[in-house]
This record gives sequence, structure tokens and C-alpha cells, in this order.
Amino acid sequence: METLTLETLRYPVGKFKFPETVNMDEIAIAIKTIEELPSALRNTVQNMNEKQLTTPYREGGWTVRQVVHHLFDSHSNAYTRMKLAMTEDNPAIKPYKEALWAELEDGRNAPLELGLNLLELLHTRWSIFMRSLNESDFQRTFVHPENKRVQTIAQTIMLYSWHSRHHLAHITELKSRMGW
Repeated sequence: METLTLETLRYPVGKFKFPETVNMDEIAIAIKTIEELPSALRNTVQNMNEKQLTTPYREGGWTVRQVVHHLFDSHSNAYTRMKLAMTEDNPAIKPYKEALWAELEDGRNAPLELGLNLLELLHTRWSIFMRSLNESDFQRTFVHPENKRVQTIAQTIMLYSWHSRHHLAHITELKSRMGW
């Protein structure tokens, strides 16, 4: 059995590394992962009770409910950033304080079904958008003003494919450790 460390609890699928280049096959796989997240997440949290939904995935981490709502918050920001990159020339995006968002009432206590439904609708529309892009569109960029990173749409898709797997693993690993 793998030894649990803070690192493995925080990054159950490993840390994300921004790829310098991304090919079309990698993009297609990443889009599929993003598309499939709502269904995989719904299946993972199905039949969880209130105590389970309010259990953090690690000490000091978010609860299962907060993870679900965070996914909507984060992915809706990513979708907006990609659309900005498609409609503006290398725009500076607006960062947000995800940890503080997760502590707001809707992040801590909104019904789980609401978060799942919002994520499902968002990913349906986001997938239509991503699948409409051509090869040169994936090279369009935006700038993150906090870290000064110029990021392509392709890199962003890779990041959010990882992000989908990362947070899904937080919940599946918690369920496994707890024997749920």
C-alpha cells in the first residue's frame, strides 16, 4: 500500500507541468477528459451522505462539496479565459482567489446537485467551444497578470484536463481511504 504523504494527498495525480508544445492528439484526449468529468464526478459522489459530503479530502483541504463547487468556479473561469483569448489579442485575464471563493456560502453549503448540474451544463457548452477550434486557434494566448505567464489555449486545455483528474482523484482517493 502506498504511503500517504501531504504531497500525495494534495496531488494524487502528480503536479501539473505546463507543456511547451501540445499536439492535436493530446488536445483531443484532454478535451475528452474535460467532457467526461461531469459524468465521472456524478458517479463518484452518487449516494454520498451529508457526513461524507462535508468530509475534507485531507486535513486542511476542502470538503467533497467544496471540491464540486470549486470545479464549477474554476472551469467557468477557464472557459471565459479561453473565449477572451479567441476574441482579443493576448488579453490579461482576471485572477480570482479560489480558496476564498470555496469558503463563501455557495461554495460550502449549496446543494450538491446544483453544483453537478451547473458543471454538466458548463462542460457541454465548453466542449462545443473547444471542438469548434482549429489548429491555429489552439495557439491563441492570454496573460495571467499574477505570474506573467503567457498561456496558449492548448496549454489551458491540458491544465484543465489535469485539473479535472486532480480533483476527481481527491474524492475517489478519499472514498477509498475511508472505505465508502
